[in-house]
Amino acid sequence: MTDLHSANKALLTPLREAQYNWDDAALQAALNTVAPDAMFHLCHPFGDISGGQAFYDQALSVLRAAWPDVERRDWIIMAGEDEHGGDWVGCGGHLIGTFCAPFLDIPPTGHLAHMRFHEFYRIADGKVVEFQAIWDLPEVMMQAKAWPMAPSLGLEFCIPGPASGDGLFRPDRDAEESRASQQLIIDMLNHMKRHPSQGGPEVMEMDRFWHDTVNWYGPAGIGTARGIRGFRNWHQIPFLRGMPDRGLKADQITYHFFGDNNYCAVTGWPNMIQTVTHDGWMGIAPAGKEITMRSLDFWRMERGRIRENWVMVDILDAYRQLGVDVFARLREFNKARVPGSVPFPVGDL
Repeated sequence: MTDLHSANKALLTPLREAQYNWDDAALQAALNTVAPDAMFHLCHPFGDISGGQAFYDQALSVLRAAWPDVERRDWIIMAGEDEHGGDWVGCGGHLIGTFCAPFLDIPPTGHLAHMRFHEFYRIADGKVVEFQAIWDLPEVMMQAKAWPMAPSLGLEFCIPGPASGDGLFRPDRDAEESRASQQLIIDMLNHMKRHPSQGGPEVMEMDRFWHDTVNWYGPAGIGTARGIRGFRNWHQIPFLRGMPDRGLKADQITYHFFGDNNYCAVTGWPNMIQTVTHDGWMGIAPAGKEITMRSLDFWRMERGRIRENWVMVDILDAYRQLGVDVFARLREFNKARVPGSVPFPVGDL
């Protein structure tokens, strides 16, 4: 007998497969698994979209017009229930294709492009009732050499899937192990929030939760870090210098954690509230302004510690709240580039 979470993952198989082969008819048919009033929460600049057809028209079609041979490649699929009784499926992977026409004003390259996605689906009674997704648009800007903001502190590269190779296929979901993974992440985050308001870095007890050679795969604009020191140097220290009050308003946020064996995921939409002060952040001068942040995260555990962590933050929305229009800057930086499309197939006579 198929358990609920396996059935929920299977529910999304036609949608995922239709995007792999990009069959428009199959894709629109697969969107029938979406409840008519389902809300699609997308990263900036797409925003909130109501219904599957609108998602197809306003997001998926826009991407395909720029990348005519676009295909979807998942490397994580997991499912579980959150602490509020909601049932979720999380997917992580890349959209890849030949970048032939402008995409949200990002100039085309004529080469293969990749864009990481994290997607969370909330499912009830066999229908998708809520969808959240972040596309790593800054990653595309960087590949087009059109990123108009400060350089990343971490490494920018094409993020890999799980080193264990079990992101798509794992043993049947074990409820006890899944709850343990979920609790480990909750405990880790509670310890992280203790610093700096309750003491120095030692109060986070990072060695207890994080593997020595953990890979922290941050969003483009922040980049990837290796090991606890790398995570602190290239992400956490600059983040806390600019927003030292992070974690102090957790009571104003509803989190959704769900585990699937040795994997865990979390969303909140938003799931962070903090004020940009002191040293500023990502090259932005401190504005003294409170912002919210959306982050869709996956963790993989090995022997009770975090070995890999995939993090997607709606970076462009954070800039927007601080009064910075990244797309306007992109247009200014690239207005001397010849606009237009690259013939497709590239090099066709």
